[in-house]
Amino acid sequence: MIKETTFEGPSVPEAIDAALEEMGVQQDAVQYEVLEEGGRGLFGSAKPAKVRVWLKPGFVPPAEADQADIDEADEDGSAPDVNRGGYDSVSPAELSDEELDAIADTAVEVVNSIIKPLGIDSEIEEYEGDENEIILDIVGDDLGILIGRHGKTLDALQVLVSAITNRKIERRFPVVVDVSGYRHRRRMKLEEIARRASDRVARQGRPVELRPMTSFERKVIHMVLRNDKRVTTVSEGDEPFRQVVVHPK
Repeated sequence: MIKETTFEGPSVPEAIDAALEEMGVQQDAVQYEVLEEGGRGLFGSAKPAKVRVWLKPGFVPPAEADQADIDEADEDGSAPDVNRGGYDSVSPAELSDEELDAIADTAVEVVNSIIKPLGIDSEIEEYEGDENEIILDIVGDDLGILIGRHGKTLDALQVLVSAITNRKIERRFPVVVDVSGYRHRRRMKLEEIARRASDRVARQGRPVELRPMTSFERKVIHMVLRNDKRVTTVSEGDEPFRQVVVHPK
């Protein structure tokens, strides 16, 4: 395992994220120093940010899990969500436009009931996702507080909104909460990471371990590669160091 590295990127967060990917850990496991803030150079050229990242003293890598657990089954879609609350799952194809609108309205009300008391000035853009899920994108200025470090606050908001919405409509329906397109941008990057790992496994014929990820991030990796005939994926390790390992078939 890499214990220390120096990385450059368009911004400090992106440089840190690239360093974490190479080291195979999450940010909670490291300390870092900003060597260069980045920005514009003397003649208007872009100057990259530069960071030094190292493992915290006493950090111990997690042991690998022998079997996938409930969390992994939920990630790859083979088992129900542990937060489903006993409600039956329903497909968007089973509902009328009026019923879908009613679910979306309920979810929007839930989101507003959570963020408005915080004094956050925002709007919610509603649209349909690639898998017919309802996506609610919270847009506005200075919404970083709703995203949190590596999207952890957004993940918590997602769980809360889903749980309350499911209770109100008395069924389980896919509603995705995003903030200023953060989750969409992150998904695009994760899809690229997944395809790159798959190509590497196919080329080298041996497993590739990805850095520890959140449940949402792992689910994206599993979904992207589930139809790839060259590889199979499994989640290993314990939170917060749980990671996806891509194996050759």
